[in-house]
Formats: sequence, C-alpha cells, structure tokens
Amino acid sequence: MQKKVWLSLMGAAFLMATSAVGPGFLTQTSVFTAQFGASFGFVILASVLLDIGAQLNIWRLIVVSKRRAQDIAHAVWPGLGHVLSFLVVSGGLAFNIGNVAGAGLGFEVLFGVDAVWGAVISGLIAVMIFLSKEAGKVMDRFAVLLGFVMIGLTIWVAVDSHPPLGEAVVRSLVPDVPVGKWNVFFMAIVTVVGGSVGGYITFAGGHRLLDAGLKGMEALPETNRSSVSGIIITSVMRLVLFLATLGVVSAGGTLSESNPAASVFQLAAGKTGYQLFGLVMWAAAITSVVGAAYTSVSFIRT
Repeated sequence: MQKKVWLSLMGAAFLMATSAVGPGFLTQTSVFTAQFGASFGFVILASVLLDIGAQLNIWRLIVVSKRRAQDIAHAVWPGLGHVLSFLVVSGGLAFNIGNVAGAGLGFEVLFGVDAVWGAVISGLIAVMIFLSKEAGKVMDRFAVLLGFVMIGLTIWVAVDSHPPLGEAVVRSLVPDVPVGKWNVFFMAIVTVVGGSVGGYITFAGGHRLLDAGLKGMEALPETNRSSVSGIIITSVMRLVLFLATLGVVSAGGTLSESNPAASVFQLAAGKTGYQLFGLVMWAAAITSVVGAAYTSVSFIRT
C-alpha cells in the first residue's frame, strides 16, 4: 500500500477517533466507571459492536456513492441535506465551545497560564492547521501524533493504578448490575455509543476519505479497514482510561465531582499524573476542535 494512501486511511481513522475523544469523553468514562465498577467493561464491549456496525454503514455509503452525507440526504429528500448540515454545523459549534474550553484548561494545568489564554493559543493552533497549504496532510499527522500521545500516557497511568484485571475481564462478559439499575446501565450504553459515533464524529472520517481521493467500490477494502481502525482506536483509549479509573476506585480512591478524570490521573500517579492529565486533556480537546471544525466545513461545502 502506498505511503500516501496509508497515511490518508490512518488520518481518517485517527480524525474520527480523536474527534470522539474529547473532554466529555474523559469525564464520561471516569464517571461511569466509578458508578458501575468493573461492569462498565460490558458497556464498552457492547458499544464497540454497535459502533462498528454504525460506522461501517455510514463510511461505506459515503465512499461508494462518492458523495458527502448532506448530498446523500438531499438526494433522498430534497432539502434534507440542508437540514442535516444545519444540525451538524450547529452541534459542532456547541461542542467546540466545550472543546476550546477543555484545551484552555489543559494548557492551564501544563503551563500555569490562564485558561482563557490557553484557549486562545489552542484556537490559533487549530486555525494555523487549516490555513496551511497542505491542511489535509497536516491534519492527518496532527491527529495520529496526538492520538498516540493520549493513548500512551493513559496506559502509563493505568499501569500505575494497578487495576483488578481479572475482575474487569469477568464483569465485561457477565456484568453485576442491581435489578433496579438495568435501565441506567442500558442508558450508559446508549450514551457511550453516542459519544463514539454520534453527531458529527463518524462523518469526520468518512468525509476525510473522500477528500483524500478514496471513492467508489474499489475503495471498499480500505474504507472497511479505516472505519474499523477508528473504532478500535477510540475503544482502546476508553478501555485504558476505564482500567486506570477502576484501579483508583478499587483502591478506595474518591473521584473529584468537579473534575473526575483529573483526579484519576492525580490519585494514580501524584503530581506527575496531574501534569500528564493536562497534556491528555489538551490533546483530546485540540484534536476534537480540529475534527469538529473540519466536519462543519465539509458540510458547508457541496
């Protein structure tokens, strides 16, 4: 496989994955793990299967039809593409408010500067990526690099937290949920699926493949690999954060209500862990900013 094609496939996978892994993703995973314990592993497993089915369907349709999602919607029902574009762009703007704020908070933890300035600097970095002559290639490399950084640092913290791996494996297959909590447990699955492939997230990678020139039936094998890879990358990040949180909670640690994800890193690895959280938070937020902005622009173009 040519290097250019491989980078495009990995770029689409990581763009989708890093769009999913934002500040909300970190908080959501930490809170649900503290709530359900090792049984949250079942939620992750169930969501992976649902995510793969949903994303494969969407990416294959986009690539084979050689059309962006809004153009497909418009072909199905005239005007529906405009409605879809409005919803995605509006949702992307709303999410990006939180993403930019998360980037500012990560900057504050890392360098001690005011979160507002951190948000401004992070925003300028995102703008510079889009203004570069080869924005697509830069965006691909940026997403891949920071994706590996987030996963690597979270694995380090997970190892430091010494999670009960045996219990995690057992409860991922046979969850232990009180009878009256099954409705909440089911909603956790829906929430996690929405946080992985909902909204603009899954369209990011599909549209990136089109922009990279991967179109038509002949591109299906590459599309399948890239689609599944994106889900796996997202799931690996969620899994290692789940294990890190499970280790902290199993040892008797109590997560902060104001910032549960930060307390996971701090309780597991002390001050160093808190600094690592700042980097993970910034990486998660800035890549989500880029992913949401790219997807919104791709829905405006038609």
